[in-house]
Amino acid sequence: MQEYVRETPLIISHADGVYLFDVRGNRYYDGNSSLWVNIHGHCRKEISQAIKDQLDRVAHSTMLGSTHIPAVELAKRLVEIAPPGLVKVFYSDNGSTAVEVGLKMAFQYWRQSRLPQGDRILFVSYDNAYHGDTIGSVGLGGISLFHGVFGPLLLQRLSVPYPVYSKYTSRETPGEIAGRCLEICETTFRQHPDRIAAVVVEPLIQGAAGMLTQAPGYLKGLRELCDQYDIFMILDEVFTGFGRTGKMFACEWEAVTPDIMAISKGITGGYLPLAATLTTQRVYDGFLGEYAEYRTFFHGHSYTGNPLGCAAALAGLDLFQKDQVLDTIQPKVAYFEKRLDHLFDKSDRVADIHHCGLVAGIDLARSRRRQEFFKIEERMGVKICLALRRKEIWLRPLGNTLILVPPLASTIEHIDHLINSIEECLEAVG
Repeated sequence: MQEYVRETPLIISHADGVYLFDVRGNRYYDGNSSLWVNIHGHCRKEISQAIKDQLDRVAHSTMLGSTHIPAVELAKRLVEIAPPGLVKVFYSDNGSTAVEVGLKMAFQYWRQSRLPQGDRILFVSYDNAYHGDTIGSVGLGGISLFHGVFGPLLLQRLSVPYPVYSKYTSRETPGEIAGRCLEICETTFRQHPDRIAAVVVEPLIQGAAGMLTQAPGYLKGLRELCDQYDIFMILDEVFTGFGRTGKMFACEWEAVTPDIMAISKGITGGYLPLAATLTTQRVYDGFLGEYAEYRTFFHGHSYTGNPLGCAAALAGLDLFQKDQVLDTIQPKVAYFEKRLDHLFDKSDRVADIHHCGLVAGIDLARSRRRQEFFKIEERMGVKICLALRRKEIWLRPLGNTLILVPPLASTIEHIDHLINSIEECLEAVG
């Protein structure tokens, strides 16, 4: 904050489509989808109208002991589009709590399991992982900058390497990377028999780590290991869900169904806070019992499953069909990758690019050829993003990595504007 407060604050007054407008009348292309949540563009009349209509019926009604129509309808729709086998839906408020719900489900399932291996208190997660800011989710994190100070408060975690692959700089094949990391994961599973409750992973992309991309084949291999050792797989699809990777959910690329899946961010199209944790019949059945047994999953928030948020989510799912989002995104993804290829070839100031779907992380360098890189205190990512504002683009960096998460409603022209502006700023900013 000491440095941030020296800058002129960017105060947004309104938005339209893929653009944000500040109080001075400047327009910005929303290149990070308002922290990765916007899907269909701002002020889509269909979503706005759905919220207004719901507002005339009921703005909020608790889900502790009751339910409401939008929650019922949305749960049905989520099960229909989810990977097969995910048949139960538990609502919450944001991505962090959706993951935390999954942790508690897995832990409590084993704790009250009638199987002999009920004492499963360990969780496996990944180097450079980020799963949110509530304490349970923080306990899964692998970025010490975010999580290190909270060490004494955190759950028992076993860390394994994420199978990072870049088509631009990796010296191993995807299969070699996936195989090596799966061997390490299996060793971890084997060393802790009957002690691991679940493994938690961001499928295909580690977002907060700088959009690090996963070697193809790893997720499918991990699913097989989880089946072999009877360990729950929890997928954090908070960021990757709802079309970001080119399919509705990232795990669909490898035909994987997790035992538990956390979703949020794009679920309402970027309108309102809402999240859900989807799970299987097996996990659900682990909580069944007589009233006095107290096998209940005791978790709930005041605004869990808010009707306005559910109405927005239903309207957003309708837009996926109306706009044929998952079909129309494919040529955009191909063009986005083509432009990123050109950027890497053209600019010595690009150290690496991590790309999946309509998502990219561009690592900055003083000179890639000379292996000279910026120090964090040079704030090159911030400087580039400030220069991009003058070209009507709003991005937010992660250190010296530019984070590109265009709204799925973007056009080829928007992608050109984004990449062309980055090319110019890379050369202009010293």
